[in-house]
Amino acid sequence: MPNKIIAGFIDDPEQFLEVGSKAKEHGFKDLDGVMPYPVHGFEEALGLKKSWVPAAAKTMLVIGAGLGLLFAGWTSAVDWPINVGGKPLFSWQAFIPIVFECGVLLAGITTFITLFHLGRLYPAKDPKMIRERLTDNQFALVIPIKDNGNREDIMEFFKKNGVDDVDEFEI
Repeated sequence: MPNKIIAGFIDDPEQFLEVGSKAKEHGFKDLDGVMPYPVHGFEEALGLKKSWVPAAAKTMLVIGAGLGLLFAGWTSAVDWPINVGGKPLFSWQAFIPIVFECGVLLAGITTFITLFHLGRLYPAKDPKMIRERLTDNQFALVIPIKDNGNREDIMEFFKKNGVDDVDEFEI
């Protein structure tokens, strides 16, 4: 069964934030917004949770750095030990560039895959646009009908808050 949403289209970012915070206060759940550029305070106004992408990237950064140190140490001290100028076989100071690069590589790959997963940007997926050229100059506050009452309540909320351009979509 397709999900139905109602989107209110707004031209002003201040009005977008104001209507979004009023929607949160009204008790609407699973609010979302579409914007042509980032608007400061959007997450707080709509009550969105913090993303777990930075935590995943930091975790993989530490794991990648550890694996880089393990790889460099193993190749230098165990697999191919060469004594150069009397330095120790496990000279961790010389491994810093490898450790850094391995950490950054793993964190970057993890971020890329995680964002594709969260955005549901799978190969050959045809994204549904609710309105052509939406993000050129308009903001949209999206309220799903499921769990938020009926269609008339949401339409009345938008009209009461000065949003005249409102449409219903199936996604």
